[in-house]
Amino acid sequence: MNSAEYVGNLINQLKEQGNVLSDVAWQAALACVGWAYVFGARGQYCTPENRRARYRDDHPTIKTACKNFNGSSSAGCSGCKWYPGCKYTRFFDCRGFTYWILKQVFDGWELMGAGATAQWNTESNWKAKGTIDTMPKDTLVCLFVQKGKTMEHTGFGLNDETIECSAGVQHFTSRNKKWTHWAVPVVIDGEIPTPTPDPDYRPTLRKGDSGTYVTLMQTMLIQRGFSCGSSGADGKFGNGTLAALKAFQKASGLTADGVCGPKSWAALQSTEPTKRYTVTVKGLTFAQAEAIVNTYDNASMEEE
Repeated sequence: MNSAEYVGNLINQLKEQGNVLSDVAWQAALACVGWAYVFGARGQYCTPENRRARYRDDHPTIKTACKNFNGSSSAGCSGCKWYPGCKYTRFFDCRGFTYWILKQVFDGWELMGAGATAQWNTESNWKAKGTIDTMPKDTLVCLFVQKGKTMEHTGFGLNDETIECSAGVQHFTSRNKKWTHWAVPVVIDGEIPTPTPDPDYRPTLRKGDSGTYVTLMQTMLIQRGFSCGSSGADGKFGNGTLAALKAFQKASGLTADGVCGPKSWAALQSTEPTKRYTVTVKGLTFAQAEAIVNTYDNASMEEE
């Protein structure tokens, strides 16, 4: 495991060599793999004193993960994996990790927001952002996990690799499907490449969501005979779509909770679209034609 001193020296060395700063940030994040997770932390040195300063009853691992939590000094940390070679490491929570890395690499720039949701909602933090299906290639991004209207987790992503601080700083060579959104910090160098959608990705959708995947879900529901209301497949998950999804879930033997998760997506994909036919009725007045259209879901009329 690398020490805090090592990571600081690495950042300076990579900068002096003229490396692109987004690459420096990624390499610095990799060098922190194995450092500890502490709720509410933003890169403080891993010492018993600093753990005590962060302690909360609802996060007891701050104490139990440190054998010298009740000690008087970091001298008692000898032999701890977070004190390699008697040198300090640092600890973070998820949003503190991205905050600290970007601040060190980009000359004090601060990712604003006290938590992942606040970071995401602070528009001045980002030069671009979107849902995971449009994540750009070859660009360092901050990744987010959305639950309802809340961002519950964040980390770094580059192509299909991720680095996050959850149970400590961890590096994954394949992007976990849990990630729902990405955002490019304003300090990242260069242009944003054209996003490449992931054809196999299906996010969990709830009322209030919008975008490409809502349109896809609505289209599949309508094709299977479940009307999403007068607006049709408009990409907005409103009451009409909620009612259609619940009706489909009930008909498919699923829990009708109005949330389109993996089981609902699988059911939609495994269900054949309902056959539809075109019927032409001539010689009607406008009022008569309108009455017929209003009787049947997704019907339409054309004027001769």
